Amino acid sequence: DRGLAMTPWDDAGCLPDIFQRCDVRCPVVICPRASGRQLLGGFLPFGQYAPSEHARYVGDMGECILSGAEQQTLARAFRARGLSFLAVSMDLAAVLKQFLARGSVLYLLGRWAHFPLFLGEGRSSFPWLGQRWRAGILALQQLVRQHLRAELEALEARFPALATPDSPTQRVGGARRSEFAPVRHVVPMLSIRSETDTTADAAARFDARVRRDLGLAADAPPVEYMAELKFDGLAISLRYERGELAVAATRGDGEVGEDVTANVRTIKAIPRRLACKPAPAVLEVRGEVYMSRADFETLNARQDAEGRKRYINPRNTAAGAVRQLDPGITAQRPLRFFAYGIGDVDGWDIPGTQSGLLDALEAMGIPASADRRVVRGGEALAAFHAAVSARRDALPFDIDGVVYKVNPVALQRELGFVTREPRWALAHKFPAEEMATEVLAIDVQVGRTGALTPVARLAPVFVGGVTVTNATLHNEDEVRRKDVRVGDTVIVRRAGDVIPEVVRTVPGTRVPGAPEFSLPAACPECGSAVERLPDEAIARCTGGLVCPAQRKQSLLHFAGRRAMDIEGLGDKLVDQLVDAGMLRTPADIYGLDADRLAALERMAEKSAANVVAAIQASKSTTLQRFVFALGIRQVGEATARDLARHFGSLEALMAADEAELLGVDDVGPIVAASIVRFFAEPHNRAVIAQLRAAGVHWTDTDPQRVAPGALAGVTFVLTGTLAVLSRDDAKALI
Repeated sequence: DRGLAMTPWDDAGCLPDIFQRCDVRCPVVICPRASGRQLLGGFLPFGQYAPSEHARYVGDMGECILSGAEQQTLARAFRARGLSFLAVSMDLAAVLKQFLARGSVLYLLGRWAHFPLFLGEGRSSFPWLGQRWRAGILALQQLVRQHLRAELEALEARFPALATPDSPTQRVGGARRSEFAPVRHVVPMLSIRSETDTTADAAARFDARVRRDLGLAADAPPVEYMAELKFDGLAISLRYERGELAVAATRGDGEVGEDVTANVRTIKAIPRRLACKPAPAVLEVRGEVYMSRADFETLNARQDAEGRKRYINPRNTAAGAVRQLDPGITAQRPLRFFAYGIGDVDGWDIPGTQSGLLDALEAMGIPASADRRVVRGGEALAAFHAAVSARRDALPFDIDGVVYKVNPVALQRELGFVTREPRWALAHKFPAEEMATEVLAIDVQVGRTGALTPVARLAPVFVGGVTVTNATLHNEDEVRRKDVRVGDTVIVRRAGDVIPEVVRTVPGTRVPGAPEFSLPAACPECGSAVERLPDEAIARCTGGLVCPAQRKQSLLHFAGRRAMDIEGLGDKLVDQLVDAGMLRTPADIYGLDADRLAALERMAEKSAANVVAAIQASKSTTLQRFVFALGIRQVGEATARDLARHFGSLEALMAADEAELLGVDDVGPIVAASIVRFFAEPHNRAVIAQLRAAGVHWTDTDPQRVAPGALAGVTFVLTGTLAVLSRDDAKALI
């Protein structure tokens, strides 16, 4: 019915009648090379006919390229019935040449099922393609794919019941979505403990720990391990139900991930259907989505050609592609997948070893890296680490280490888990790439919590797959310890292959007279005083309510549910309001009106009215909530409650000195000093006055002192999910 046939030619005489009865007007007949020796029962040696002897017949319905009188006889039988056909059997190189010359499409089945592989191996058979052989082959492959896809789409449109979920036409992706639905993992996606000691000692320690936990004697045989690569991609869980891909989810926090099924369905390397019968009722496959280096370079070349921004590295590009809200964008990214484990399983006998598990997954059509090895003992683990590290740059994809797993599943179960990590596995990292560059300046950044961090501005250097121009110096003590100064040549690496940091200075490169670095006494963003507590390494800005660097965070904290509880004033709206210059301090919130809010992007009139209503409702609050909303460092909900009870009014609290504050339950010297400094800052007092002038109010109470009782001094700890109450409700009851 599809108009395609593969035949050994001994029964080819029946094909014209079959196609005529099926009302197929332009069939394609393909004969593999091995069968091409038999034509309509006769025998003709392969290669007997020169290209010039190919007879070409052009009919009303299509085109035929034939070799030999017997095929011409078959062609006449087709043409007598008003049909035309394509027969490929003999001099394939000449046939390809003619097809390429006319831009036609060649269908190859049977022995030529691996079409690209055959053409690549047969490149020497096509000298007439010259230096353009690759471009010609790629063009031909693309034409084949396009025509086959068009034919399949037409067939599925005619017979919708044949459109199965694993059809290539379904890989384009669905409609764009506004968000990803949460997916709770039946079996948590736990992380593996990482070993940053990149020497062979780390492998030896892991082996010794495993032997100790298993209670093995010193003369017991070595433990068998599975050594694998640690891929630098995005962890994904694939849930197959009765052999069909049902759900794909990201790791998330290990317990709950994001539903990215529509996007993952566009990844050609991930099968829609398992190649096994009977299929397990449930099989969750855990693995990594990644992008090869070659595909990444091709993608960036396309970005350059289109005048678009280049992508930074394969890992970020792959992760971003999987989390696109539009599956059509994901479908355009050359993503790949490697499996490394399983999660929830039902109706399948799990193999007894990690190596057997990966072999079984591969047999089901799920790709797994061939770079894996079963080894015995710590020395063999270290040897694998060294061997992979030596050829790391030659691999077609990025890795940042290797993974050791106890191979027998029975021993894995015996070893169990510690906290949320398996005792039977270890990720052994590679040394981070290091490069030398010059320090152009040392600036100070103010974080969202007011922390001041010195940052080295560097001459651009390519490290670990990205161009680095900035590197953290952590804090003032660290700058002094490493003695980093402007003009120095320094060694830079990406800590954990992620965060750029300065490792050390290069001796003999210092500019004469270069001064030591010192943090400023005033915040570079708002001019407020900078404080550093005696037992802390971090210096902080005290202008929490007015500091631009802390503005968004302090506003979100102020509007939070446990503070002023302004519903609707979330991250996106605060970002818009701050960026538009409409919010500077919490007091500005009470000057917003519905008209100004409705003018913002993606803010309808009803939504704006709801936010304004929530703002007005928040004016009536409690002293405890207001004190917590101010964001005083070291003052959480419990301390805010104790302060409100102890002093009864804001005026009394603001006037208290450190000695008075120390009389409050659970307030020590550090918290007391932080409160005094906050209220001593003129900017903060001004904002508080503006808030009260805007109508924020509460009912003052008489000062209360903590009375002794049966539960005095008892600490309650709430963990997990409560069946009836939320944690906040339970906390309020306690």
